[in-house]
Amino acid sequence: MYVSAFSPILSNFAGRIAPVVALLLMYGCAAPKSALLPNIEAWETRTLVLAALDDWQFHGRIAVRSEIDGFNGKLRWTQEQDEFSATASGPLGAGAIRIEGDGSSVVLTDKDGNRTVLRDAEAELQVRYGWTIPVASLRYWALGIPDPRAPAETVFDKNGQLERLRQRGWSVVISSYAEGGGQLMPRGLTAENADTRVRLVIDHWVFFD
Repeated sequence: MYVSAFSPILSNFAGRIAPVVALLLMYGCAAPKSALLPNIEAWETRTLVLAALDDWQFHGRIAVRSEIDGFNGKLRWTQEQDEFSATASGPLGAGAIRIEGDGSSVVLTDKDGNRTVLRDAEAELQVRYGWTIPVASLRYWALGIPDPRAPAETVFDKNGQLERLRQRGWSVVISSYAEGGGQLMPRGLTAENADTRVRLVIDHWVFFD
């Protein structure tokens, strides 16, 4: 029987590469897949379904203005259960910043890479930069629903979509909707309080299984 001189080499190579291939396949299967939302036209269904979502992200743009300062930039928001990560980058007056939270604490990373734990994120952003962002509730407002943890006043448009709400000292206006995950999701949103105006334009939604 003829045995190739390369057989031991190939056998050894196959033995080494097999675990790598298995690892790649495992990670490939574990990678999250984008998903379509169910029908959420009815307001009661919308609030229940969207408030329960725990794995999604959006990309867009943000503009923040106060009497003292402000900035414009790109915004990427990622939500994984109670954990969120919001990165604002671009020609910012404060430089690129990252805000992360897990439901119990919020960490700010400034343009120099310095990390600070914020006990009261909105108040401490106001002190530090002269403007603030409604960190606690923005994940819900961006989805087009009130924060379920606080009372809210809501106004709907003629199509039954949320148009305005007042909550936690903020006045929120959703000026436009666009397709996201197969359903209509907010595209233009403005949130104002006594000190700051925050404008969002959401360019792309992604929802995961």
